[in-house]
Amino acid sequence: MPLDALCLAGVVHELDSALAGAKIDKIYQPGRDEVILGLRSPAQGNVKLLLSANQSHPRAQLTALPRENPDAPPMFCMLLRKHLAGGRILAVTQPHLERLVDIKLEALNELGDRVELRLVLEAIGRRANLLLLDSEDRIIDCIRRVDSGLDSGNGQGRILQPGMFYRLPPAQQKKDPFGLTREELEGLISATGADLKGSSWLLDNFGGLSPLICRELCFRAWGDDSLTFSEVGDSGRSALLDQLEQLLTSVNENHFTPVMLLRDNHPFDFSFVPIQQYRDAVKDISFPAFSPLLDQFYEQKEQQERVKQKGQDLIRSVTNARDRTARKIAHQEQELAATQNREQLRQFGDILTSNLHCMERGMNCLHTVDFYDPDQREIDIRLDPLLTPQQNAAKYYKEYNKAKTAEKMLTIQLAKGRTELDYLNSVLENISLSEGERDLKEIRQELAGCGYLRGAKGKGQEKRANSKPMEFRSSAGLRISVGKNNTQNDLLTCKQAFKSDIWFHTQKIHGSHVILWTEGKSPDAQSLNEAASLAAWYSQGRDGGKVPVDYTPVKYVKKPAGARPGM
Repeated sequence: MPLDALCLAGVVHELDSALAGAKIDKIYQPGRDEVILGLRSPAQGNVKLLLSANQSHPRAQLTALPRENPDAPPMFCMLLRKHLAGGRILAVTQPHLERLVDIKLEALNELGDRVELRLVLEAIGRRANLLLLDSEDRIIDCIRRVDSGLDSGNGQGRILQPGMFYRLPPAQQKKDPFGLTREELEGLISATGADLKGSSWLLDNFGGLSPLICRELCFRAWGDDSLTFSEVGDSGRSALLDQLEQLLTSVNENHFTPVMLLRDNHPFDFSFVPIQQYRDAVKDISFPAFSPLLDQFYEQKEQQERVKQKGQDLIRSVTNARDRTARKIAHQEQELAATQNREQLRQFGDILTSNLHCMERGMNCLHTVDFYDPDQREIDIRLDPLLTPQQNAAKYYKEYNKAKTAEKMLTIQLAKGRTELDYLNSVLENISLSEGERDLKEIRQELAGCGYLRGAKGKGQEKRANSKPMEFRSSAGLRISVGKNNTQNDLLTCKQAFKSDIWFHTQKIHGSHVILWTEGKSPDAQSLNEAASLAAWYSQGRDGGKVPVDYTPVKYVKKPAGARPGM
């Protein structure tokens, strides 16, 4: 569920309590549409505030996840540093029933005078934005500038450009549930059509309620979120209003219960109240605060998205090379299949040679006995009328020898092509394991070294990326290293690991090299199982039921001469 207005109210209350009076130490922009403020908070010490204007999952939260920053900070980050570095957060608020986070700040201007500024996060889906405003509510700059030509996606002609006065997004034409008395709510629900679902009535009439919360209110009132008003009667209408009032009271009193919903052990939704409508089909986990919930919920999704954004050109290049290689292999396999009938060509040459006395130039076909057939049946052999009988026989011998040579060469080329295809598939798997620009840069350098990409332009040699493998600890305390790309796999297996350490890799499936560092001792069975589980997880077979994993001491692992990285 995207952050609806009520859930965002809980997040804002949490941030205001934690960040009031916090000083801004550092400002980063690790992604195109996300900013991190490094803060020193009187309540919580050093913390990081994430402001994400991502169109898929905009939000504000405290984060503990590390994020890789670009080598050069973007312009919007430099502007924030200019205006906000050393400033203090005065308050974090939310306009009533708006999916907006308004951060009021105090900072020093160029003359050393204290000025009030505002950071406004508009968490409105595809219209998400982050804006810096001056004390007069004039836009200093924003992550996404919107002019009059693009206003259709931003709501009724709002222009978001530096120098323009900031206006709130246009309000929805819905009623404020907090501003209605019980009598007014009863009047609204009594005038509702009997065939309308309760969840649809809530969603269509009241602002701030998400579809998930509307269904939940109906489920709590009636035990079923799909019923209509005609099926529940007057008592059902009253029960629904009771549940709505209880929810609004909890929000007014800042009573929130951050909950993550898991389906098949995978996060798929979250809320600010316990969700009962899914019954036993969904497992819910409560969190002490919204920030750790949002960190855990978005960690994997955002990592995949960051890799997709930053590595889009890399994915496209490798995918094109892989598809081109696959097409080449398919064509060569067809040619190889055609060479399997070459013995018939030799037999036709022999039959023509033994029947030269029956042939003459200009014949289109020779009708004769096939002495290779046990039944001595007659056959027709096509001839080129422009060639002599001897030349027609030589032509069949030549095609036979050509097919024989083609089989040999095609077999070699197919082996090379399949090896190349395996390598490119492994690179695509490695891209999915990348955690940031440094990992992607290492893969780019690997592909440039193999000739799939052009090297960096310029006289100076490009600095080699130096990312590190993933590190884990087994239950017994043994270190386990997992390579994230082919370069790291080679380094782990061929350079860093000792001969007595244990090497793991999925059997006939692309995946990472895993090293269990034994420290010269015999590893326990649990450590072996855990290392094998990591090898299965960081491979193309991670979604399979059972994944076969090979393991052996490193001294028995050899890299063929001239093999590509990771092979």
